[in-house]
Amino acid sequence: MSNSVETSQIVPQLIGGTWSVPSVATYTNVYNPSTGAVIAHTPMAGADTVDAAVQAASRAFESWSKLPVPKRADILFRYRTLLEANSEALARLITRENGKTLEEARGDVRRGFEVVEFACGIAHLSKGESLAQVAPHIDGQTLREPLGVCAGISPYNFPAMVPMWMFPLAIACGNTFILKPSEKVPLTAVRLAELFQEAGLPDGVFNVIHGGREVVDALCVHPGIKAISFVGSSTVAKHVYALGSAHGKRVQAGGGAKNALVVMPDADPDSTLRAIMGSAFGCAGQRCMAGSLLMGVGSVNKALHERLNATLDAIRIGDTSADDTVDMGPVIDDLAQNRLDNVILQAEQKGIHIARDGRKNRPEQGFFVGPTLFDGITPDAHLFQEELFGPLLSMVHPKTLDEAIGWLNRLNFGNGAVIFTSSGAAARQFSQEINCGMVGVNVGVPAPMSLFPFAGWNDSFYGDLHMQGTEGVQFYTRQRVVLSRWDSSYHRQMGW
Repeated sequence: MSNSVETSQIVPQLIGGTWSVPSVATYTNVYNPSTGAVIAHTPMAGADTVDAAVQAASRAFESWSKLPVPKRADILFRYRTLLEANSEALARLITRENGKTLEEARGDVRRGFEVVEFACGIAHLSKGESLAQVAPHIDGQTLREPLGVCAGISPYNFPAMVPMWMFPLAIACGNTFILKPSEKVPLTAVRLAELFQEAGLPDGVFNVIHGGREVVDALCVHPGIKAISFVGSSTVAKHVYALGSAHGKRVQAGGGAKNALVVMPDADPDSTLRAIMGSAFGCAGQRCMAGSLLMGVGSVNKALHERLNATLDAIRIGDTSADDTVDMGPVIDDLAQNRLDNVILQAEQKGIHIARDGRKNRPEQGFFVGPTLFDGITPDAHLFQEELFGPLLSMVHPKTLDEAIGWLNRLNFGNGAVIFTSSGAAARQFSQEINCGMVGVNVGVPAPMSLFPFAGWNDSFYGDLHMQGTEGVQFYTRQRVVLSRWDSSYHRQMGW
C-alpha cells in the first residue's frame, strides 16, 4: 500500500450519481500483471464511505422501487446495447488489469452480458401467482417485491462476469445496489457503472465504492443494507455469511473449490484433452471452476500423462496486454506468484513427482507461473485437499470409478466435478453420486449459463439461494401474500 499517489491515478468512486476521488490514508496498487507495472491506485475507504453510499442508495430506492417494471427493463435493454457496443474495449481493459488472454477476457464480458440479457426479462421473471376461490369468496395472490439496498463484493478473477451476476438482477428487481469490486481490479467495475449511467439509470441506484476488510465488514453490519452477495475464498465467504446473517441480512456467499476431471478409459482422447487443458490452465487456473485434480481411472493413466505432457510443450505464455495470440497469461500479482512458487517448492521438498515445473522457462517481467503438473498424488496430500488457485494440476490414479467418487466425496468443497466417458451408465452413476452442485459430462467447465443457478455446495457456498437464474430473482425479492374477500353480502349491506 502507498499513502502518496498522483490524483489522476486514483480509481474514483460513484455515490449518488457523482464520481469523486476520495481522500483516504492508504491506497492499493493496481498492476498490469503481464508487466508488473502499476497502472492505478485503489483508495482503501472505510465505514464512513459505506454509510454515504447506503444513504444515497436508500434515497434512490424510494423512486426506483416504484418505477413500473417495464420501464426498468427499458433501461436494462439500453444497457445491454451499450455493453455489446463496448464489449471489445471492456475485454481489453480486463486483460490489462487482470492478465487474462484477450479471448478469455471476451468470455468474461460475454458471460456477464448474458445475465443482463436474462435480467431484461424481469417483467416476466418477477410475476407472482394467483388463485381464485382458495376459500369461499376469497382469492389468493402472491407478489414479488424488492428488498431495498443490496450490496455485492466481487473477486479479482472475473472483473466483469461476477459483478454482473449480482447488480443487473438486483437492480432489475427494483433494488438499489452498492458494489465493492476487488481492489486489485477496480477499473472494469468503474467502466460498467459508467455505461449503466449512460443507459439512463437514475442517480444512486448503482454505487461503486472501494476498500478492503473494513469496507466488507461495514457492509455486513450496516442496518440499511438488506442483502449481500459475495464471491471469493471459502474463509472470507464463511465470515461474510456469518457476520451478515447475524445482522439480519440475506447472504449468498460463494467460496473456493477443488474440482476434479475424471477420465474413463472409454473417453474420446482428443476432445477430452482439449477440455482438460481449458479447464486446468484457462485463466491461469484462477477460477473457482478450474479443474485441479485429474483422475485417470484404471488403464488410461499412462496414455493420458503422455498426451498431456506433449500438449503442455506447445503452450505459449506471455504478455497478454501486448500479444493477443499467447495461450496463457500471468497470475494476478506477486503475492499470488510467490504463493504458487512456494506450493511447488514444498511439493519438491516432499519428494512429489513434478512432471512439469511452472517456475521454469517463464518471462522475467510480470507475475507468471507456468503450467505445472504433479503426478501420483494421493487423497491425503495437501495438493489433493486444498484449493491452489493457479495453473497447477495434480494427477491422481484411482483404480475404479467407485474409488474416484469415494475419494472426491471426502473433500470439504462441492463446486464442480466432470467425467469424460462414452458410457451412459458411468455418467449416470457419477452424476448421481458425486457430492457437488455442478456436474459436467464430457464438459470441461460445467459453469451454468445465466438461466441456471451457480450451484455450489458445502464449503463452496454459504446460503440458501444461489446467484443467477430464478434463484437470483428469489434472492433479491421478498414475497407478499394477499387474501381478498369480496362477496355479495357486501353489496347487500351497501344497498346495491
